[in-house]
Amino acid sequence: MRILKKGSTFAARFALNMEISFEKDYLRELFYDGVTSDKQHRYQPDIVKRYVRVVNILDSVDQPIDLFRYRSLHYEKLVGDKAGLESVRVNNQYRIEFKTSAEGDITICSITDLSNHYK
Repeated sequence: MRILKKGSTFAARFALNMEISFEKDYLRELFYDGVTSDKQHRYQPDIVKRYVRVVNILDSVDQPIDLFRYRSLHYEKLVGDKAGLESVRVNNQYRIEFKTSAEGDITICSITDLSNHYK
């Protein structure tokens, strides 16, 4: 596995058809280290474990439409002020928001936020 740095965006190249990138440092730290260095983004161990599991699922699919196979993720394209983003659920309270784009044969999944669904 290699880590690519694009400006302030960190990316990890996992599969041939999917590239996962993290737009914020705390998202990358949560995935690789299980904790964040800042005090603003602290999560319960269960949330971190589920976050890692969902990012691994995102890594395992070739394109976002394949996420419909995992019904528990509740994959959806967001509307309103978050138009252009897509999301999957981590649990009933939290969701991962991301953008996808295609560059040739590679689908880039850029994770933008781990947000509280009800705030």
